[in-house]
Amino acid sequence: MAMSAATMNTAPDALIRAQQLNVEIAGRSILEQIDLRIQRGEIVTVVGPNGSGKSTLLRALIGAIQPTSGQVVRMNGLRIGYVPQRLHIDPTLPLTVRRFFNLPRRHGRRAIDQALARAGIEGRNETPMTALSGGQFQRALMARALLDEPDVLMLDEASQGLDQTGTADFYRQIEEVRNDLGCAVLLVSHDLHVVMRAADRVICLNHHICCEGLPEAVSADPEYQALFGSVDEEALALFRHDPHHHPHGGHEHHGAEYHRQDSHDAE
Repeated sequence: MAMSAATMNTAPDALIRAQQLNVEIAGRSILEQIDLRIQRGEIVTVVGPNGSGKSTLLRALIGAIQPTSGQVVRMNGLRIGYVPQRLHIDPTLPLTVRRFFNLPRRHGRRAIDQALARAGIEGRNETPMTALSGGQFQRALMARALLDEPDVLMLDEASQGLDQTGTADFYRQIEEVRNDLGCAVLLVSHDLHVVMRAADRVICLNHHICCEGLPEAVSADPEYQALFGSVDEEALALFRHDPHHHPHGGHEHHGAEYHRQDSHDAE
């Protein structure tokens, strides 16, 4: 019998928890036996090949997709900021950044200015959305997600279309947001070679969780290497944490130790 998604009190450090989560779409198994928890102050990267269920996992955690079985437990009053994989804006619309941020409800100028500053694009209030560069556009989407100071910031392939340097800068900005707000960050990407070093914890997904843990441990795992090959050290060097870096608040994160699940066919 399927259990619906729930909102209830979780452990003090768990903002979202998935338990034995299964999702089928049109008779096809997309997610199988997913167990995970997201804690305040940690950056978690979900990686996997195209079609592995990453975006479906985000939508299930948000509540946009109901699980076939299992459940998603969210902290009471949880605020989620979501940055979509892509967003098309009609180039003929005279939509400035400020007007975009005031859809569907209005926000004060101070809140908008603060969100833009946190995303690294201050002073762009009156810039047309269609005049922003690719990197600025992604930062504007992130700023909009930060308007209500979320407990969890979720990003779905948010660096898509950016070059390697632009991606590095974007994820450094995400880390600054985490440090400023103390929020959790959950981001998904197929480009593990680039983004995994921005994470405190990495989850490798291929319909089921293949392995998870510290970036160094996951990158050395045979299942990860079968999907992605060996990690490009030059690319990872763009994201190496400061040797004195510690996750927000200095607390340890659940799942920080390496953990591997037995593989099984997801189809």
